[in-house]
This record gives sequence, structure tokens and C-alpha cells, in this order.
Amino acid sequence: MDYRIGDIVTGRITGIQPYGAFVALDEQEQGLIHISECQHGFVKGIHEIFHLGQTVQVVILDIDEYSHRISLSIRALTPPPALSPRRRRKHYWTTRKAHAGFAPIAERLPGWVEDFTKHEA
Repeated sequence: MDYRIGDIVTGRITGIQPYGAFVALDEQEQGLIHISECQHGFVKGIHEIFHLGQTVQVVILDIDEYSHRISLSIRALTPPPALSPRRRRKHYWTTRKAHAGFAPIAERLPGWVEDFTKHEA
């Protein structure tokens, strides 16, 4: 079968390693679900998510044209979890909208020059 990036396909788990799970897409093609693409959030153990022979629906993330390795994801098919009020995104206060420019330097330059000339004399 001819696979393309973005295709959603069904496969069967054929191997589980600490770094991911191998999925047989058909008789000739096999792909890997990296541990980071198993689910949203932290994955304590991949054996808790998958078992051999399990049928999974995955999306094709990448196909390496030289080695023909296929990268798969389950996480891309699920919406991200809603953040609870305790886990909301942090907002860092910045002065990004303050346009100070070089004005503070221009204001202090005469004093710096005066201090320099006093110490030179």
C-alpha cells in the first residue's frame, strides 16, 4: 500500500520497547510510535498503554525517504486535555510594549561623560 504523511491508518502492535511501540500497518510496512507520541502528558511506562496484538488507529507523521521508516502518532489524533485552573499557562510580565528605546542612555550620557572627565583629571 502507498502511505502518505497525514494518512490515518489502523495497525497492530507487534513490538514494545522502552522508547516506543512498533506497529504493523500491513504485511510489508511497519512504523514506530515514539513514546512522546503515545499520549498527551507524561508516559510512565509504555507497557501500561499498549500490549502485543492490540489494534490501534494512528496518523503518519513522517516517512523517511532513504530508510523508509514510518513515524506514527496516536497523540495527534486526540485533542489536548483542558488545563485545570491550577495548571493554567503561566503569564510572564514583560515590558515588551514599553518603547524606551535609547532615551535612558541619552539622558545619562552627559553625567557619564562628566564623571569620566573628573576621574581623568
